[in-house]
Amino acid sequence: MAEQHEVERIRPQLYLITPPQLDPNEFATPLRQALEGGEVACLQLRLKDVPDDDILAAAEVLMPICHEFDVAFLVNDRPDLARETDADGVHVGQDDADYDDARQLLGPDRIVGVTCHDSRHLAMVAAEEGADYVAFGAFFPTTTKQPKATAELDLLEWWAEIMEVPCVAIGGITVDNCAPLLAAGADFLAVANGVWAHPDGPKAAVTQFNEIIDQGEQELAERNKAEKAAAKEARKKG
Repeated sequence: MAEQHEVERIRPQLYLITPPQLDPNEFATPLRQALEGGEVACLQLRLKDVPDDDILAAAEVLMPICHEFDVAFLVNDRPDLARETDADGVHVGQDDADYDDARQLLGPDRIVGVTCHDSRHLAMVAAEEGADYVAFGAFFPTTTKQPKATAELDLLEWWAEIMEVPCVAIGGITVDNCAPLLAAGADFLAVANGVWAHPDGPKAAVTQFNEIIDQGEQELAERNKAEKAAAKEARKKG
Protein backbone atom coordinates (compact mmCIF):
# COMPACT_ATOMS: atom_id res chain seq x y z
CA MET A 1 0.00 0.00 0.00
CA ALA A 2 1.25 3.48 -0.81
CA GLU A 3 1.97 5.73 2.14
CA GLN A 4 -0.47 8.55 2.68
CA HIS A 5 1.15 11.82 1.68
CA GLU A 6 0.41 14.83 -0.43
CA VAL A 7 0.87 14.13 -4.12
CA GLU A 8 0.70 16.65 -6.93
CA ARG A 9 -2.68 16.17 -8.57
CA ILE A 10 -2.75 15.43 -12.27
CA ARG A 11 -5.56 17.06 -14.20
CA PRO A 12 -8.42 14.57 -14.71
CA GLN A 13 -9.12 13.49 -18.27
CA LEU A 14 -11.74 11.85 -20.43
CA TYR A 15 -11.58 8.14 -21.16
CA LEU A 16 -13.85 7.39 -24.11
CA ILE A 17 -15.48 4.01 -24.72
CA THR A 18 -16.88 3.01 -28.09
CA PRO A 19 -20.44 1.78 -28.56
CA PRO A 20 -20.67 -2.04 -28.30
CA GLN A 21 -21.61 -2.28 -31.99
CA LEU A 22 -20.29 -0.04 -34.74
CA ASP A 23 -19.22 0.24 -38.35
CA PRO A 24 -15.66 1.57 -38.03
CA ASN A 25 -15.79 3.58 -41.23
CA GLU A 26 -18.99 5.31 -40.11
CA PHE A 27 -17.80 5.71 -36.52
CA ALA A 28 -14.59 7.38 -37.70
CA THR A 29 -16.52 10.63 -38.20
CA PRO A 30 -18.00 11.02 -34.69
CA LEU A 31 -14.69 9.84 -33.22
CA ARG A 32 -12.77 12.54 -35.04
CA GLN A 33 -15.39 15.11 -34.03
CA ALA A 34 -15.05 14.07 -30.39
CA LEU A 35 -11.26 14.31 -30.43
CA GLU A 36 -11.49 17.75 -32.00
CA GLY A 37 -13.56 18.88 -29.01
CA GLY A 38 -10.76 18.90 -26.46
CA GLU A 39 -8.42 16.80 -24.38
CA VAL A 40 -9.02 13.05 -24.30
CA ALA A 41 -6.69 10.51 -22.70
CA CYS A 42 -7.71 7.33 -24.46
CA LEU A 43 -10.30 5.40 -26.42
CA GLN A 44 -11.29 1.90 -25.40
CA LEU A 45 -12.50 -0.27 -28.27
CA ARG A 46 -15.31 -2.21 -26.65
CA LEU A 47 -17.06 -4.42 -29.19
CA LYS A 48 -19.21 -7.19 -27.79
CA ASP A 49 -20.17 -10.51 -29.39
CA VAL A 50 -18.36 -9.86 -32.66
CA PRO A 51 -15.77 -11.95 -34.53
CA ASP A 52 -12.11 -11.21 -33.93
CA ASP A 53 -11.80 -9.98 -37.50
CA ASP A 54 -14.28 -7.21 -36.74
CA ILE A 55 -12.19 -6.04 -33.80
CA LEU A 56 -9.05 -6.12 -35.91
CA ALA A 57 -10.76 -4.19 -38.71
CA ALA A 58 -12.07 -1.57 -36.28
CA ALA A 59 -8.63 -1.12 -34.76
CA GLU A 60 -7.12 -0.64 -38.21
CA VAL A 61 -9.48 2.26 -38.89
CA LEU A 62 -9.81 3.89 -35.48
CA MET A 63 -6.37 3.58 -33.91
CA PRO A 64 -4.64 5.88 -36.44
CA ILE A 65 -7.26 8.56 -35.73
CA CYS A 66 -6.56 8.28 -32.02
CA HIS A 67 -2.82 8.51 -32.53
CA GLU A 68 -3.26 11.54 -34.77
CA PHE A 69 -4.65 13.31 -31.69
CA ASP A 70 -2.12 11.74 -29.28
CA VAL A 71 -4.86 9.62 -27.72
CA ALA A 72 -4.06 6.12 -26.44
CA PHE A 73 -5.94 3.23 -28.03
CA LEU A 74 -6.99 0.36 -25.76
CA VAL A 75 -8.73 -2.92 -26.53
CA ASN A 76 -11.34 -4.29 -24.14
CA ASP A 77 -10.99 -7.81 -22.74
CA ARG A 78 -8.52 -9.15 -25.28
CA PRO A 79 -4.79 -8.72 -24.59
CA ASP A 80 -4.06 -11.08 -27.47
CA LEU A 81 -5.81 -8.77 -29.93
CA ALA A 82 -4.26 -5.72 -28.27
CA ARG A 83 -0.88 -7.23 -29.03
CA GLU A 84 -1.85 -8.25 -32.55
CA THR A 85 -3.09 -4.74 -33.38
CA ASP A 86 -0.12 -3.09 -31.64
CA ALA A 87 -2.57 -1.19 -29.44
CA ASP A 88 -1.38 0.95 -26.55
CA GLY A 89 -2.92 -1.38 -24.02
CA VAL A 90 -5.86 -3.40 -22.79
CA HIS A 91 -8.66 -3.15 -20.26
CA VAL A 92 -9.55 -6.39 -18.50
CA GLY A 93 -12.57 -7.21 -16.37
CA GLN A 94 -12.76 -9.62 -13.46
CA ASP A 95 -14.27 -12.26 -15.74
CA ASP A 96 -11.89 -11.63 -18.63
CA ALA A 97 -8.18 -12.15 -19.07
CA ASP A 98 -6.07 -12.36 -15.92
CA TYR A 99 -3.98 -9.26 -15.17
CA ASP A 100 -0.75 -11.24 -14.94
CA ASP A 101 -1.43 -12.94 -18.28
CA ALA A 102 -2.20 -9.60 -19.90
CA ARG A 103 0.97 -8.02 -18.52
CA GLN A 104 3.09 -10.95 -19.59
CA LEU A 105 1.63 -10.82 -23.09
CA LEU A 106 1.89 -7.05 -23.54
CA GLY A 107 5.06 -6.33 -21.61
CA PRO A 108 5.89 -3.57 -19.11
CA ASP A 109 5.37 -0.57 -21.38
CA ARG A 110 1.75 -1.11 -22.47
CA ILE A 111 -1.26 0.00 -20.45
CA VAL A 112 -3.16 -2.63 -18.49
CA GLY A 113 -6.23 -1.42 -16.61
CA VAL A 114 -8.53 -3.51 -14.43
CA THR A 115 -12.24 -3.37 -13.61
CA CYS A 116 -12.79 -3.45 -9.85
CA HIS A 117 -16.54 -2.71 -9.64
CA ASP A 118 -17.16 -1.39 -6.09
CA SER A 119 -14.52 -3.57 -4.42
CA ARG A 120 -11.72 -2.03 -2.40
CA HIS A 121 -10.09 -5.42 -2.13
CA LEU A 122 -10.00 -6.02 -5.89
CA ALA A 123 -8.61 -2.53 -6.42
CA MET A 124 -5.86 -3.02 -3.86
CA VAL A 125 -4.89 -6.34 -5.42
CA ALA A 126 -4.81 -4.86 -8.92
CA ALA A 127 -2.70 -1.91 -7.79
CA GLU A 128 -0.25 -4.13 -5.94
CA GLU A 129 0.10 -6.36 -8.99
CA GLY A 130 1.04 -3.34 -11.09
CA ALA A 131 -2.14 -2.25 -12.89
CA ASP A 132 -1.81 1.13 -14.58
CA TYR A 133 -5.29 2.10 -13.39
CA VAL A 134 -8.30 0.66 -11.59
CA ALA A 135 -11.87 1.26 -12.73
CA PHE A 136 -14.76 1.72 -10.30
CA GLY A 137 -18.47 1.71 -11.12
CA ALA A 138 -21.19 1.87 -12.07
CA PHE A 139 -21.82 5.25 -10.45
CA PHE A 140 -25.05 5.96 -12.32
CA PRO A 141 -27.61 3.91 -14.25
CA THR A 142 -26.34 2.98 -17.69
CA THR A 143 -27.78 1.44 -20.83
CA THR A 144 -24.37 0.57 -22.28
CA LYS A 145 -24.06 -2.62 -20.24
CA GLN A 146 -25.66 -4.31 -17.26
CA PRO A 147 -23.55 -3.21 -14.28
CA LYS A 148 -22.50 -5.85 -11.76
CA ALA A 149 -22.20 -3.34 -8.94
CA THR A 150 -23.11 0.17 -7.88
CA ALA A 151 -20.28 2.34 -6.59
CA GLU A 152 -20.49 5.31 -4.24
CA LEU A 153 -18.50 8.54 -4.16
CA ASP A 154 -16.73 7.65 -0.92
CA LEU A 155 -14.94 4.87 -2.82
CA LEU A 156 -13.21 7.49 -4.98
CA GLU A 157 -12.45 9.64 -1.94
CA TRP A 158 -10.90 6.69 -0.12
CA TRP A 159 -8.79 5.70 -3.11
CA ALA A 160 -7.55 9.24 -3.74
CA GLU A 161 -6.45 9.56 -0.11
CA ILE A 162 -4.31 6.44 0.08
CA MET A 163 -3.21 5.44 -3.43
CA GLU A 164 -1.25 6.96 -6.31
CA VAL A 165 -2.49 4.50 -8.95
CA PRO A 166 -5.06 6.41 -11.05
CA CYS A 167 -8.73 5.52 -10.81
CA VAL A 168 -11.37 5.58 -13.52
CA ALA A 169 -15.02 6.31 -12.77
CA ILE A 170 -17.46 4.55 -15.09
CA GLY A 171 -21.18 4.06 -15.54
CA GLY A 172 -23.78 6.45 -16.92
CA ILE A 173 -21.54 9.52 -16.73
CA THR A 174 -22.72 12.69 -18.48
CA VAL A 175 -21.87 16.38 -18.43
CA ASP A 176 -24.77 16.83 -16.01
CA ASN A 177 -23.59 14.40 -13.32
CA CYS A 178 -19.80 14.22 -13.59
CA ALA A 179 -18.80 17.10 -11.28
CA PRO A 180 -19.21 15.15 -7.99
CA LEU A 181 -17.02 12.34 -9.37
CA LEU A 182 -14.24 14.82 -10.10
CA ALA A 183 -14.60 16.43 -6.69
CA ALA A 184 -14.37 13.00 -5.06
CA GLY A 185 -11.06 12.26 -6.77
CA ALA A 186 -11.70 10.51 -10.08
CA ASP A 187 -8.62 10.73 -12.32
CA PHE A 188 -10.50 9.68 -15.45
CA LEU A 189 -14.14 9.82 -16.51
CA ALA A 190 -15.05 6.82 -18.67
CA VAL A 191 -17.81 7.95 -20.99
CA ALA A 192 -19.73 6.29 -23.82
CA ASN A 193 -23.29 7.49 -24.44
CA GLY A 194 -22.52 10.72 -22.59
CA VAL A 195 -20.44 11.67 -25.63
CA TRP A 196 -21.81 9.68 -28.58
CA ALA A 197 -25.47 10.41 -27.74
CA HIS A 198 -25.01 14.00 -26.60
CA PRO A 199 -27.78 16.16 -28.12
CA ASP A 200 -25.25 18.67 -29.48
CA GLY A 201 -22.89 16.03 -30.85
CA PRO A 202 -19.65 14.44 -29.63
CA LYS A 203 -17.48 17.49 -30.21
CA ALA A 204 -19.68 19.66 -28.00
CA ALA A 205 -19.79 16.91 -25.37
CA VAL A 206 -16.01 16.65 -25.12
CA THR A 207 -15.71 20.43 -24.98
CA GLN A 208 -18.24 20.60 -22.15
CA PHE A 209 -16.57 17.79 -20.20
CA ASN A 210 -13.24 19.60 -20.42
CA GLU A 211 -14.81 22.86 -19.29
CA ILE A 212 -16.26 21.09 -16.24
CA ILE A 213 -12.89 19.47 -15.50
CA ASP A 214 -11.11 22.83 -15.70
CA GLN A 215 -13.72 24.48 -13.50
CA GLY A 216 -13.36 21.72 -10.92
CA GLU A 217 -9.58 22.06 -10.92
CA GLN A 218 -9.84 25.82 -10.43
CA GLU A 219 -12.22 25.39 -7.51
CA LEU A 220 -9.94 22.76 -5.97
CA ALA A 221 -6.90 25.03 -6.30
CA GLU A 222 -8.77 27.92 -4.67
CA ARG A 223 -9.97 25.67 -1.86
CA ASN A 224 -6.48 24.31 -1.22
CA LYS A 225 -5.07 27.83 -1.21
CA ALA A 226 -7.65 28.95 1.32
CA GLU A 227 -7.01 25.93 3.54
CA LYS A 228 -3.26 26.52 3.50
CA ALA A 229 -3.77 30.17 4.34
CA ALA A 230 -6.06 29.23 7.23
CA ALA A 231 -3.56 26.68 8.52
CA LYS A 232 -0.75 29.23 8.32
CA GLU A 233 -2.82 31.76 10.24
CA ALA A 234 -3.68 29.15 12.86
CA ARG A 235 0.02 28.36 13.37
CA LYS A 236 0.76 32.05 13.88
CA LYS A 237 -1.94 32.33 16.54
CA GLY A 238 -0.85 29.10 18.16
